[in-house]
Amino acid sequence: MSSLTVINHPLVHHKLTLLRKKSTPTSNFRRLLKELSLLLGFEATRDLKLKEVEIRTPLAVTTQKELDGKKLALVSVLRAGNGLLEGLQDLIPSARVGHVGLYRDHDTLQPVEYYAKFPDGMERRTVIAVDPMLATGNSIIAAVDRIKQTGAKDIRFLCLLAAPEGIKAFQEAHPDVPIITAAVDSHLTESGYIYPGLGDAGDRLYGTK
Repeated sequence: MSSLTVINHPLVHHKLTLLRKKSTPTSNFRRLLKELSLLLGFEATRDLKLKEVEIRTPLAVTTQKELDGKKLALVSVLRAGNGLLEGLQDLIPSARVGHVGLYRDHDTLQPVEYYAKFPDGMERRTVIAVDPMLATGNSIIAAVDRIKQTGAKDIRFLCLLAAPEGIKAFQEAHPDVPIITAAVDSHLTESGYIYPGLGDAGDRLYGTK
């Protein structure tokens, strides 16, 4: 099974609580989601490969470390994934960006793809897929299926909240892809929402409901 990392940090707990509040306005929700993406991004990039390079500081020539290999790829699962993408782009400004457009059929809860575009050389990049909610797991499973079609092998998934049902489904479908999240909630409702959760992340992010 793929590994599961739940970030246990006071700032993560605090900001997530503010996100969960029904009274949090769209502008604050967007800002908090970006701030949380930075905190989660530190964990998602913890094991990136480094190489030693010789540089000149104002005082000396010294050997230091910088990222090695082809630039990272960040893949947002549209539309809600863009709420996490923005913060990660601030953290890793050199990263290339891809998108997978999926919406959930509210009757079947199955994902329907309407868009996909990726950077070149995905097989040589570390890929971080982002989607705020791991609910049923159907959408991110389909997105990672699509990412793997590009030849990508080093993939990790970053989300804000996860349900046990979604974790189980994702781990069974992609046992090689680690999950990084801020919290694992109780369960899914009959309509497929994470409980207690925070509602529909896309709607709250963009003020569409």
